[in-house]
Amino acid sequence: MESFSYRKGKVIMEEFIITKVYSDINGDSQFEDIRVPLNPAGTIGYLSENYKVESLVFRKVLPAYDYDFHTAPAKQFIILLDGKIEIETSLGEKRVFTGGDVLQMEDTTGKGHKTKNLEMIERKSVFITFE
Repeated sequence: MESFSYRKGKVIMEEFIITKVYSDINGDSQFEDIRVPLNPAGTIGYLSENYKVESLVFRKVLPAYDYDFHTAPAKQFIILLDGKIEIETSLGEKRVFTGGDVLQMEDTTGKGHKTKNLEMIERKSVFITFE
């Protein structure tokens, strides 16, 4: 979901979009789109500022994965490598995410969210925890 524009026939990438899932003051989970600015870095492309991270975990889930309301075990980025999932907030809002999407999970308290595989495949993702 990168955002870009065209200037003089060239593609200029300006931001990277991440979907944040967080708990509000009532403990309800909500979505928020975060726009991460990208800066030109020459021939290697466009880069964000560095993020300080704690750990990285590779994950696979079974095709029938359908996990009822739960909170994130830690603040973490989830990078979906393949498949298609639906996340539902405690307020009933649903969004669909596919391979290549990045989630910023911060609902470590409150009512949590639901996650369900929408494709019958063994889905792969990467979890990166942060403070």
